[in-house]
Amino acid sequence: MSRVLIVGAGLTGSLCACLLRREMPNKVIVVWDKSRGAGGRMSTSRSPSDASCIVDLGAQYITATTYYAKMHQNFYEELLAHGVLKPLVSSVEGEVMKDGGHKNYVSPTGVSAIVKHFLKQSAGAEVFFDHHVTHIYQKGAIWEVCRKGGAPEQFDAVVLTMPVPQILQLQGDVGSLLKKSQRQQLEAVSYSSRYALGLFYKAQAHIDVPWAAKYISNNPCIRFIAIDDKKRNLGQCYHVIAAMSLCVSVSLSLSLPLSLPCLCLSLSASSHPTPLCINQIFFLIPNQLKKYIYLLHRHWR
Repeated sequence: MSRVLIVGAGLTGSLCACLLRREMPNKVIVVWDKSRGAGGRMSTSRSPSDASCIVDLGAQYITATTYYAKMHQNFYEELLAHGVLKPLVSSVEGEVMKDGGHKNYVSPTGVSAIVKHFLKQSAGAEVFFDHHVTHIYQKGAIWEVCRKGGAPEQFDAVVLTMPVPQILQLQGDVGSLLKKSQRQQLEAVSYSSRYALGLFYKAQAHIDVPWAAKYISNNPCIRFIAIDDKKRNLGQCYHVIAAMSLCVSVSLSLSLPLSLPCLCLSLSASSHPTPLCINQIFFLIPNQLKKYIYLLHRHWR
């Protein structure tokens, strides 16, 4: 039976697995991702002290223009029907309005739920995490794929959905299969480096701001801040959340210009952000929120 490998368990990889399953029900679909869980840049993290307290550290919400919503109407209807998405009714300060109109959506259980939904809909796809692809070789009609710490495996087709720089770093035959023009186009792709911080607070913490999310234009490092509970419109359930001793979470997106290299270097897996970043965060939020109970972060390159 034919085997298809999809490299990457983000939005593109999960949707690809779902669509392949619907079109080719008899294929063996395998998904590999180098991370420990699904989501990719649609990342949702949990507080170590309370797994039900979550914060989005990747994409914050979904914006659909009128044209795009019509073109992909079936996907939006599916996600809304399953409760994976709902309209974002809270205020997003500083948002750029799209020509022709648009609508924003948010995921009540975290943005990674979108990815997990499509993986679930792939019905029997074999999903493996901590599978970091390093080499791909073409052997006749078969593709041999090597990964760190594992034996090579063979597939009839391979779909690469990870970021372009990671594709270009693959060893083996991938580079020789690209035309010069194709390689030039791929090499022209660039990504904006970001740190995402999640600050968790005790449930009784009160964040008194008129917005659920805000774009920042006049700060040296912070570009976006969101009150996750408010963003998901959980205000009506706030007393239930407090009774369950859940947390209030705040997520921030930090820009890392080359003039501030210390921000990249100092924020490692075992350290807190630099005093500069913390001070900038506290400049934007009320004084009573300076004592958070836990901090999580991700670095998007």
